[in-house]
Amino acid sequence: MKKSISVIPHAPLARIIADQGARASADGVKAFAEVLMETADKISKKAVAIAEHSGRKTVTDADVKLAAKQV
Repeated sequence: MKKSISVIPHAPLARIIADQGARASADGVKAFAEVLMETADKISKKAVAIAEHSGRKTVTDADVKLAAKQV
């Protein structure tokens, strides 16, 4: 898989971890962002395939939800 720059801001990710009752190191937040980006990439590819299979060029919320269940 190609290496990409995280487009997810780290502050909200640190808050997500903090909401669970823990602190996160900078490396922990960075790793969290990387995992989320990899998962988002898989879901988006699957959602595009679902939309194309349905004869559409537009990905709908239903496509994303179905893709997330399948990943």
